[in-house]
Amino acid sequence: MPETKRIQVGQLAIAEELYNFVNEDVLPQVELQTDRFWQNFEQLLSEFIPDNKKLLNRRCELQQKITAYHQNHQPHDFEHYKNFLTEIGYLQPEPADFEISSTNVDEEICTIAGPQLVVPVMNARYALNAVNARWGSLYDALYGTDVIAETEGAERGKQFNPLRGAKVIEYGRELLNQFVPLVEGKWQQVTGFEVEHNQLLVKTNDENTRLFNQIQFVGYQGHKQQPSAILLKHNNLHLVIEIDGEDIIGKADLAFIKDIKLESAITTIMDCEDSVAAVDAQDKTLVYRNWLGLMQGNLAESIVKNGKSSVRRMNPNLEFYATDDSPLTLSGRSLMFVRNVGHLMTNPAILLNGQEIPEGIMDGVITAAIGKHDLLNTIDNGLNNSSQGSIYIVKPKMHGPDEVAFANRLFNAIEDMLGLSRYTLKMGIMDEERRTSVNLKACVEKAKERVVFINTGFLDRTGDEIHTSMAAGPFRPKAELKSMPWIQAYEESNVVVGLKTGFLGKAQIGKGMWPIPDQMANMMSAKIGHPQAGASTAWVPSPTAATLHAIHYHQVKVPAVQDSLVNTGKSDIDTILQIPLQEDVSCLSKEDIQAELENNAQGILGYVVRWVDAGVGCSKVPDINNVGLMEDRATCRISSQHIANWLYHCVCSEQQVVDVMKKMAAVVDQQNISDINYENMSPYFETSIAFNAALDLVLKGKNQPSGYTEPLLHRARLAKKVQN
Repeated sequence: MPETKRIQVGQLAIAEELYNFVNEDVLPQVELQTDRFWQNFEQLLSEFIPDNKKLLNRRCELQQKITAYHQNHQPHDFEHYKNFLTEIGYLQPEPADFEISSTNVDEEICTIAGPQLVVPVMNARYALNAVNARWGSLYDALYGTDVIAETEGAERGKQFNPLRGAKVIEYGRELLNQFVPLVEGKWQQVTGFEVEHNQLLVKTNDENTRLFNQIQFVGYQGHKQQPSAILLKHNNLHLVIEIDGEDIIGKADLAFIKDIKLESAITTIMDCEDSVAAVDAQDKTLVYRNWLGLMQGNLAESIVKNGKSSVRRMNPNLEFYATDDSPLTLSGRSLMFVRNVGHLMTNPAILLNGQEIPEGIMDGVITAAIGKHDLLNTIDNGLNNSSQGSIYIVKPKMHGPDEVAFANRLFNAIEDMLGLSRYTLKMGIMDEERRTSVNLKACVEKAKERVVFINTGFLDRTGDEIHTSMAAGPFRPKAELKSMPWIQAYEESNVVVGLKTGFLGKAQIGKGMWPIPDQMANMMSAKIGHPQAGASTAWVPSPTAATLHAIHYHQVKVPAVQDSLVNTGKSDIDTILQIPLQEDVSCLSKEDIQAELENNAQGILGYVVRWVDAGVGCSKVPDINNVGLMEDRATCRISSQHIANWLYHCVCSEQQVVDVMKKMAAVVDQQNISDINYENMSPYFETSIAFNAALDLVLKGKNQPSGYTEPLLHRARLAKKVQN
């Protein structure tokens, strides 16, 4: 990889590729003068970098004190421990009651409950698939997944299976019976539709009927006497019944219904962080260029599928006639957040006085400048993101209220720098660090004028749980951690804090990812728990999963659940602070320990080898049982921290870990045998950059800043790019 060519502007040394992109593609269209932009950027960096470093030093200081406490206080006394956390400022006083005051928030965030996608914005194809997942085919989602069992002749195959198709249609009709019932009869009996006197007339062989609740009919396409689509609404989500007697499915249907489209991925997080492998100016420019294409509405990607090439673009809006025959337009796309990097990492794309600048600050400035394109409609194509004039930024990996306050001040400065009104930049706070969980109300208070999103996430949160309490003792096996009291208390507290600080009708409360994209039947059984818990959104691994998960938001009226929790829910900090330790290590057999190590090691290696060698930050990685799991840095973090914890407490030996890593490297190599570009790790353990990066994540995990994987992964990826 050639040495980076840089442009010197004041004390900034900017990689030429990034400099040209910002100057030519970002700034002119949003009324920002080039020289002034870089001058203001340098001034902002000079102001905020010292505070950024202080916050990171505070993390280290608190961690050292907590580690020393656990080393000197065995056995554990909870009340003494809690008082200690208060004394050192880790556990802070709860602020007086308040409500968030965020304004100009789009309805997709504040009033519509539905699924959310998170995708690497570095991959244009994935980004386009996600933004276009606002509307999904129920028939396709059912036919192509295990939600419809492959029994009694309903198997999937290369050719269309009419029996399976019939089961799909029956499933869809039953959903219509539940969500948009008729006054008389069932949807299975419907033979046609007509719009009459601003109401939907539903025809059957016996007699005509209407919707039980006529207000659910909101629009149509085509002619009143023979509409081509019927637009319905339930729980604030739309359904579209598509009608086409010439279609292969429609012509065999009693009512000529060819599909049912569900409003699916209401929002999408375009990710610059955990799901990408962006380590230098080349990578960051690609990230920013794709985000610009999304904000301008002109992102496109050439696709070759089944030997046929096409160009994928952002979907247009959907046009209907309202019940009074006036035009009705619905967005054809998911509303987009952009997730910036947290406070820890620096990036060589821009240097200040010869030193790498914090990547999170760089993300904030440049993604906000790009977001301004959406506000100013720089390309008049009707593909705007926010109708309310807001730019939505998710800020991850913040530890406690002071770090949120820093991000809020940074957003203020970015708004001033870019000529944006105060609180144009909205903030999503990810509750995935322990110091944030136990101080969440104070965190929200620090950004109460702009916060629009909080969420929980088992993986990163568990990784930080292990790292923070590394010295307290050995943790339970990873699978058991999900059933421990602390995680349920954390999940419940997040919702309660959000509701009691005024999120109902103003902001999103989110839950984490379903990690197994090929097990949609299990997802349908499990993930209904998220809206039932009061979450207005939750992450899913694909557009198909979004369509299926949307069913849950029809089945559960989330605002009603939230309304009940405002007065009944509790935030149980004491339970959250319970450390999920393995009290008696002797009950773990040698076989148990070996199996746990192999499972963790295989997951780490399967993810890291793609991250380092191919620059893939998120993908479906087969686990030790060859079950495909969606993996990103959060999954890698928990696995590496777990082994590091067991090493620290001598549950296993370093040699045992090395042997396991070598054994599982061969397994991962075999799992990737069909990839012609894949480079085997085994037996090249001394020279494989990927293998040694994975090994470092474990052997050096205890000493990594906050247990994060980024420093080691970035170093390895940069080395691999040089090698290539």
